[in-house]
Amino acid sequence: MKVLPPETYEVARNSGTEPAFSGAFDKFFEKGRYMCLCCGAELFNSDSKYWSGCGWPAFSKSIDNDLNIVRVPDNSHGMKRVEVKCKNCNAHLGHVFDDGPKETGERYCINSVCMAFEKAE
Repeated sequence: MKVLPPETYEVARNSGTEPAFSGAFDKFFEKGRYMCLCCGAELFNSDSKYWSGCGWPAFSKSIDNDLNIVRVPDNSHGMKRVEVKCKNCNAHLGHVFDDGPKETGERYCINSVCMAFEKAE
């Protein structure tokens, strides 16, 4: 079993949120793919990453239409949202909203501390 850094554990296992604009991948735009830090499942390609200005990494689509992501209704904090979790290990990743780019209309707002990055060759 992988031991997670405290900040990752708080977000991934306790459905926390990293502070806005603090994550390593917020303004990071190298070519490659993003995986779940907890289990290594592929989540997003860099081709779908864009700057949304929301304070967290934003993606317009996931790999293979949510191949490794599950969507869960989230009515916490008096809001109606859709939480996204890793399908393989149930890690909380962030949320998906319907205010994304025109081609998909979706914005996956993901916590950097829950992702690992593998640079394209």
